[in-house]
Amino acid sequence: MTELEEYYNKFNEEKRLDSRHGRVEYVTSMHYIHDCLDELAEGRSREEIRILDIGAGTGRYSVPLAQEGYDVSAVELVKHNLGRLKKKGSNVKAYQGNALNLKRFDDSGFDLTLLFGPMYHLHSREDKLTALREAKRVTKKGGRILVAYIMNEFSVITYAFKERHILESLREGMLDESYHCTEKANPLYSMVRLEDIESLNAEAGLHRYRIVAADGAANYMRPFLNALTEEEFEEFIRYHLATCERMDLMGASGHTVDILMNE
Repeated sequence: MTELEEYYNKFNEEKRLDSRHGRVEYVTSMHYIHDCLDELAEGRSREEIRILDIGAGTGRYSVPLAQEGYDVSAVELVKHNLGRLKKKGSNVKAYQGNALNLKRFDDSGFDLTLLFGPMYHLHSREDKLTALREAKRVTKKGGRILVAYIMNEFSVITYAFKERHILESLREGMLDESYHCTEKANPLYSMVRLEDIESLNAEAGLHRYRIVAADGAANYMRPFLNALTEEEFEEFIRYHLATCERMDLMGASGHTVDILMNE
């Protein structure tokens, strides 16, 4: 069992996305997924629109999309997560696999491809490029690819400064001279900046359609979000959706979703 598998056997991703700060990320991601699906519909029925969820986890996105009537396939590396997904009894076509090799899928088979988990864990540039190129290969021309990343500044601000690991991080080479997280920063997670994402897109030959701060300030203010009434929290969601495409907020968000068009 890999370190990643051991981690996800214990970590409850669904519980995270059901928390107040996780709900911000989930609602935002689903909002933009549905925006893309509406644009791709072109008079077709939902059953005719094919979605691939790469790194699907326990099906937090793939299961509700299948329940809405879309044709959904899912790929998940961790057997524990895959088992939980299958137990939900949806009609998601779920397979064990990873983002670096999607050979079971034909070229240009999907209208919309989600790459929400893999980029969190792929450390090398070459692996990230391979994942992007595989997602591009299986997505139709004119289709959408949504890619989620963990952002560098969120990690530096929270772990290095808020939790007071800055001196240790510098001493042990977790941060370089520009305060960019290195591969030593976290054995499981990879943190990026906007320029890293843009460089990957350019080399993979993918065109950005939109980029979204998936959770914006939510991760920085967890206790404050938890103290809001449900009505106040719904207002925060509306505020966030109104501002989450602002570039002045993007780099410090905990997560971003890069929305790409396969041209």
